[in-house]
Amino acid sequence: MRLDKLLANTGVGTRSEVKGMILKGRVTVNGALVRDPGFDVNTEDDIAVNGQQIDSNEYIYLLFDKPDGVLTAMEDPRLDCVGNYIPDSLKGKHLSPVGRLDYHTTGLLIITNDGTLNHKLTSPRYKVEKSYLVTYEGDDLTGDIAAELKQGITLTDMEEHTKLAPAMLELKGNKTCLITLTEGKTHEVRRIIAHYGRSVVSLRRISIAGLRLDLEEPGLLRPLTKEELSYLTAAL
Repeated sequence: MRLDKLLANTGVGTRSEVKGMILKGRVTVNGALVRDPGFDVNTEDDIAVNGQQIDSNEYIYLLFDKPDGVLTAMEDPRLDCVGNYIPDSLKGKHLSPVGRLDYHTTGLLIITNDGTLNHKLTSPRYKVEKSYLVTYEGDDLTGDIAAELKQGITLTDMEEHTKLAPAMLELKGNKTCLITLTEGKTHEVRRIIAHYGRSVVSLRRISIAGLRLDLEEPGLLRPLTKEELSYLTAAL
Protein backbone atom coordinates (compact mmCIF):
# COMPACT_ATOMS: atom_id res chain seq x y z
CA MET A 1 0.00 0.00 0.00
CA ARG A 2 1.12 3.57 -0.64
CA LEU A 3 2.53 5.35 2.41
CA ASP A 4 0.26 8.39 1.98
CA LYS A 5 -2.85 6.22 1.74
CA LEU A 6 -1.99 4.22 4.84
CA LEU A 7 -1.33 7.37 6.88
CA ALA A 8 -4.55 8.98 5.68
CA ASN A 9 -6.45 5.84 6.71
CA THR A 10 -5.03 6.09 10.24
CA GLY A 11 -6.43 9.62 10.62
CA VAL A 12 -3.12 11.52 10.66
CA GLY A 13 -4.51 13.93 8.09
CA THR A 14 -6.13 14.18 4.68
CA ARG A 15 -4.35 12.61 1.69
CA SER A 16 -2.96 16.01 0.63
CA GLU A 17 -1.89 16.92 4.20
CA VAL A 18 -0.13 13.57 4.56
CA LYS A 19 1.71 14.05 1.27
CA GLY A 20 2.97 17.40 2.56
CA MET A 21 4.26 15.78 5.75
CA ILE A 22 6.11 13.12 3.76
CA LEU A 23 7.67 15.61 1.32
CA LYS A 24 8.84 17.77 4.25
CA GLY A 25 10.73 14.83 5.75
CA ARG A 26 8.49 14.34 8.78
CA VAL A 27 7.85 10.63 8.20
CA THR A 28 10.06 7.60 8.83
CA VAL A 29 9.54 3.96 7.92
CA ASN A 30 11.45 1.40 9.97
CA GLY A 31 13.69 4.22 11.20
CA ALA A 32 14.57 5.54 7.72
CA LEU A 33 13.42 8.91 6.39
CA VAL A 34 11.01 8.55 3.46
CA ARG A 35 10.06 11.44 1.16
CA ASP A 36 8.09 9.46 -1.45
CA PRO A 37 4.29 9.49 -0.84
CA GLY A 38 4.00 6.39 -3.04
CA PHE A 39 6.54 4.39 -1.01
CA ASP A 40 5.24 0.83 -0.55
CA VAL A 41 4.45 -0.09 3.07
CA ASN A 42 2.29 -2.52 5.01
CA THR A 43 0.76 -2.62 8.48
CA GLU A 44 3.77 -4.52 9.84
CA ASP A 45 6.15 -1.60 9.16
CA ASP A 46 7.25 0.73 11.98
CA ILE A 47 5.93 4.13 10.80
CA ALA A 48 6.40 7.40 12.67
CA VAL A 49 5.35 11.01 12.04
CA ASN A 50 7.42 13.68 13.80
CA GLY A 51 8.98 10.87 15.81
CA GLN A 52 5.61 9.62 17.08
CA GLN A 53 4.75 5.99 16.39
CA ILE A 54 1.63 5.53 14.26
CA ASP A 55 -0.82 2.71 14.79
CA SER A 56 -0.93 1.54 11.20
CA ASN A 57 -3.75 -0.95 11.64
CA GLU A 58 -5.36 -0.14 8.33
CA TYR A 59 -8.97 -1.06 9.00
CA ILE A 60 -11.35 -0.86 11.93
CA TYR A 61 -14.52 -2.95 12.21
CA LEU A 62 -17.12 -2.10 14.85
CA LEU A 63 -20.50 -3.54 15.77
CA PHE A 64 -23.06 -0.99 16.99
CA ASP A 65 -26.51 -1.63 18.45
CA LYS A 66 -28.23 1.53 17.26
CA PRO A 67 -30.80 2.89 19.70
CA ASP A 68 -34.12 4.45 18.71
CA GLY A 69 -33.94 8.15 17.88
CA VAL A 70 -30.37 8.10 16.56
CA LEU A 71 -29.50 9.34 13.08
CA THR A 72 -27.30 7.08 10.94
CA ALA A 73 -24.68 9.74 10.30
CA MET A 74 -21.27 10.56 11.72
CA GLU A 75 -22.14 14.23 12.29
CA ASP A 76 -25.31 16.23 12.72
CA PRO A 77 -25.70 19.68 14.32
CA ARG A 78 -29.22 19.04 15.66
CA LEU A 79 -29.90 15.34 16.22
CA ASP A 80 -28.23 12.57 18.19
CA CYS A 81 -26.22 10.56 15.66
CA VAL A 82 -24.04 7.47 15.37
CA GLY A 83 -20.88 9.59 15.44
CA ASN A 84 -21.66 10.67 19.00
CA TYR A 85 -21.07 7.09 20.16
CA ILE A 86 -17.59 6.84 18.61
CA PRO A 87 -14.81 7.35 21.21
CA ASP A 88 -12.37 10.22 20.70
CA SER A 89 -9.52 7.74 20.14
CA LEU A 90 -11.22 6.64 16.90
CA LYS A 91 -12.18 10.08 15.62
CA GLY A 92 -10.36 10.92 12.39
CA LYS A 93 -10.15 7.26 11.35
CA HIS A 94 -12.52 7.83 8.40
CA LEU A 95 -15.18 5.55 9.88
CA SER A 96 -18.62 5.37 8.33
CA PRO A 97 -21.75 3.24 8.83
CA VAL A 98 -22.38 0.36 6.46
CA GLY A 99 -25.68 1.36 4.91
CA ARG A 100 -28.21 3.09 7.12
CA LEU A 101 -30.99 2.44 9.57
CA ASP A 102 -33.95 4.79 9.78
CA TYR A 103 -34.11 7.22 12.69
CA HIS A 104 -36.58 5.01 14.58
CA THR A 105 -35.11 1.65 13.46
CA THR A 106 -32.84 -0.03 16.00
CA GLY A 107 -30.30 -2.80 15.91
CA LEU A 108 -27.26 -4.06 14.09
CA LEU A 109 -25.09 -1.51 12.32
CA ILE A 110 -21.53 -2.17 11.20
CA ILE A 111 -19.14 0.79 11.25
CA THR A 112 -15.84 0.58 9.38
CA ASN A 113 -13.25 2.41 7.31
CA ASP A 114 -12.95 -0.55 4.94
CA GLY A 115 -14.57 0.87 1.82
CA THR A 116 -14.46 -2.42 -0.06
CA LEU A 117 -16.34 -4.30 2.65
CA ASN A 118 -18.80 -1.43 2.98
CA HIS A 119 -19.55 -1.57 -0.75
CA LYS A 120 -19.99 -5.34 -0.83
CA LEU A 121 -22.34 -5.34 2.16
CA THR A 122 -24.57 -2.63 0.70
CA SER A 123 -24.54 -3.35 -3.04
CA PRO A 124 -27.59 -5.32 -4.31
CA ARG A 125 -25.17 -7.14 -6.61
CA TYR A 126 -23.84 -9.22 -3.70
CA LYS A 127 -27.31 -10.18 -2.40
CA VAL A 128 -26.30 -9.86 1.25
CA GLU A 129 -29.13 -10.97 3.52
CA LYS A 130 -30.30 -8.51 6.20
CA SER A 131 -32.98 -9.62 8.66
CA TYR A 132 -35.40 -7.39 10.56
CA LEU A 133 -37.65 -8.25 13.49
CA VAL A 134 -40.93 -6.39 13.00
CA THR A 135 -43.89 -5.79 15.29
CA TYR A 136 -46.92 -4.37 13.52
CA GLU A 137 -50.52 -3.25 13.92
CA GLY A 138 -53.42 -4.61 11.87
CA ASP A 139 -54.63 -8.00 10.79
CA ASP A 140 -52.21 -10.91 11.08
CA LEU A 141 -49.93 -11.38 8.11
CA THR A 142 -50.49 -14.63 6.24
CA GLY A 143 -48.72 -17.40 4.41
CA ASP A 144 -50.12 -16.06 1.15
CA ILE A 145 -48.37 -12.76 1.77
CA ALA A 146 -45.13 -14.63 2.53
CA ALA A 147 -45.49 -16.47 -0.80
CA GLU A 148 -45.99 -13.19 -2.68
CA LEU A 149 -42.92 -11.62 -1.10
CA LYS A 150 -40.86 -14.67 -2.02
CA GLN A 151 -41.71 -14.00 -5.68
CA GLY A 152 -40.92 -10.26 -5.45
CA ILE A 153 -43.65 -7.65 -5.28
CA THR A 154 -44.02 -4.19 -6.81
CA LEU A 155 -44.62 -1.26 -4.46
CA THR A 156 -46.98 1.37 -5.85
CA ASP A 157 -46.86 3.88 -2.99
CA MET A 158 -44.73 6.40 -4.88
CA GLU A 159 -45.00 8.12 -8.25
CA GLU A 160 -42.44 5.69 -9.65
CA HIS A 161 -43.38 2.07 -8.91
CA THR A 162 -40.67 -0.01 -7.23
CA LYS A 163 -40.02 -3.65 -8.12
CA LEU A 164 -38.50 -5.46 -5.14
CA ALA A 165 -36.16 -8.42 -5.13
CA PRO A 166 -37.59 -11.57 -3.52
CA ALA A 167 -37.82 -11.33 0.26
CA MET A 168 -38.47 -13.86 3.00
CA LEU A 169 -41.26 -13.41 5.55
CA GLU A 170 -41.30 -15.64 8.64
CA LEU A 171 -44.45 -15.36 10.73
CA LYS A 172 -43.78 -15.29 14.47
CA GLY A 173 -47.28 -14.69 15.84
CA ASN A 174 -48.40 -11.94 18.24
CA LYS A 175 -48.18 -9.36 15.44
CA THR A 176 -44.48 -10.15 14.98
CA CYS A 177 -42.56 -11.31 11.93
CA LEU A 178 -39.05 -11.62 10.57
CA ILE A 179 -38.35 -10.09 7.15
CA THR A 180 -35.12 -10.88 5.29
CA LEU A 181 -34.05 -8.71 2.36
CA THR A 182 -31.14 -8.75 -0.08
CA GLU A 183 -31.37 -5.11 -1.13
CA GLY A 184 -31.97 -1.81 0.63
CA LYS A 185 -34.69 0.26 -1.00
CA THR A 186 -35.72 3.38 0.92
CA HIS A 187 -37.86 2.41 3.96
CA GLU A 188 -38.31 -0.99 2.33
CA VAL A 189 -39.58 -2.96 5.34
CA ARG A 190 -41.99 -0.23 6.42
CA ARG A 191 -43.29 0.10 2.87
CA ILE A 192 -43.81 -3.68 2.57
CA ILE A 193 -45.85 -3.70 5.76
CA ALA A 194 -47.86 -0.66 4.60
CA HIS A 195 -48.40 -2.31 1.21
CA TYR A 196 -50.46 -4.95 3.01
CA GLY A 197 -52.45 -2.43 5.05
CA ARG A 198 -50.54 -2.81 8.31
CA SER A 199 -48.25 -0.36 10.10
CA VAL A 200 -44.92 -0.89 11.83
CA VAL A 201 -44.83 -0.47 15.60
CA SER A 202 -41.14 -1.33 16.03
CA LEU A 203 -38.39 -2.39 13.67
CA ARG A 204 -35.05 -3.91 14.67
CA ARG A 205 -32.28 -5.29 12.44
CA ILE A 206 -30.90 -8.44 14.00
CA SER A 207 -28.53 -9.83 11.36
CA ILE A 208 -26.36 -8.98 8.36
CA ALA A 209 -24.90 -11.76 6.18
CA GLY A 210 -25.58 -14.19 9.04
CA LEU A 211 -23.79 -12.05 11.63
CA ARG A 212 -26.35 -11.84 14.44
CA LEU A 213 -27.08 -9.36 17.18
CA ASP A 214 -28.55 -11.67 19.78
CA LEU A 215 -28.82 -9.42 22.83
CA GLU A 216 -30.78 -6.18 23.01
CA GLU A 217 -28.27 -3.64 24.27
CA PRO A 218 -28.96 -0.26 22.62
CA GLY A 219 -25.85 1.90 22.52
CA LEU A 220 -23.45 -1.05 22.60
CA LEU A 221 -20.30 -0.40 20.53
CA ARG A 222 -17.56 -3.00 20.28
CA PRO A 223 -14.99 -4.30 17.79
CA LEU A 224 -15.95 -7.28 15.69
CA THR A 225 -14.14 -10.38 16.85
CA LYS A 226 -11.75 -12.07 14.44
CA GLU A 227 -14.22 -14.93 14.17
CA GLU A 228 -17.10 -12.55 13.33
CA LEU A 229 -15.03 -10.74 10.72
CA SER A 230 -13.90 -14.01 9.14
CA TYR A 231 -17.50 -15.20 9.04
CA LEU A 232 -18.64 -11.94 7.47
CA THR A 233 -15.98 -11.88 4.76
CA ALA A 234 -16.53 -15.57 4.02
CA ALA A 235 -20.25 -14.88 3.50
CA LEU A 236 -19.33 -12.36 0.79
